Amino acid sequence: MFDSNNQTLQVTVSQKRCAAEDTAVFELVPAEGESLPTFTAGSHIDVHLGDGMIRQYSLSNDPSERHRYVIGVLREADGRGGSRTMHDQVHAGDTMTISTPRNAFELNESARKTLLFAGGIGITPILSMARRLAALGAEFEMHYCARSKERMAFRDEITASGFEDRVWLHFDDGPEDQKLDISGALSDRIDDTHLYVCGPNGFMDAVLSTAKAEWPDEAVHREYFASDLDLHTDGDEAFQVKIASSGETVDVGANQTIAEALLGHGIGVTMSCEQGVCGTCVTRVLEGTPDHRDMVLSETEHAANTEMTVCCSRSKSPLLVLDL
Repeated sequence: MFDSNNQTLQVTVSQKRCAAEDTAVFELVPAEGESLPTFTAGSHIDVHLGDGMIRQYSLSNDPSERHRYVIGVLREADGRGGSRTMHDQVHAGDTMTISTPRNAFELNESARKTLLFAGGIGITPILSMARRLAALGAEFEMHYCARSKERMAFRDEITASGFEDRVWLHFDDGPEDQKLDISGALSDRIDDTHLYVCGPNGFMDAVLSTAKAEWPDEAVHREYFASDLDLHTDGDEAFQVKIASSGETVDVGANQTIAEALLGHGIGVTMSCEQGVCGTCVTRVLEGTPDHRDMVLSETEHAANTEMTVCCSRSKSPLLVLDL
């Protein structure tokens, strides 16, 4: 059942299986009806886990499929509890509430060539992209890194995918000659080649810093699963936010987020990760200068100052006017 007001729907866990060490794959099918809302490669869904806990998981299956969503979940012992709940408390046959798919990691399907880089569980959106590009007959290469074969989720599916000849598998515990050579993989870029990277922050930073020298910002796309920004908040000051539609002005305290201040005044804000990595709360800025503290908008978007994440970013100016 699809709730058009809240953009949520009910699904049933049709299958739960182990895809690799510490990684479980969940297949979600409609609780009622025969099809799910369409999605595009790179999309994710919010999974509601009870007690207000919401977590985001990327869809890994072919975007042409309407009968199921497939997500992979890595158990994170030091995480915020969502992955442990998924592993320990969610089972085949359970009914769950999820959001409709959203995409902050869009695939440019018309690119001349595409390079895909995945680290660990970052394979989930990257695999969906590979499936889509293969269906289109597009030119692409995929590099997938994992600690070991035992920890490489979807490995069997990839090696039997039909596009396995365009995939390079790299293992941290394997021989040196099979490890990822980032500089080599990113060299000799041809015009209109796009790069997509997803995985642990250290892996992504290594790829992105290598690409930064020669790749244009608009050709590099990334999706973080969690923020590792070390933000210094001691010097934060209060500021005001003005709501463009009503003219109402809201005070944002030095220890408040914009979203908290808005919600405190009964102004609804759609949020999900609350870390500036999912893009759910991105809001247009009409006046003022944001203090960007997210990991979802690009450097070019930060410089433009026309959008911001209200869950974690703040203001460099005394007043921000938001398109709300």
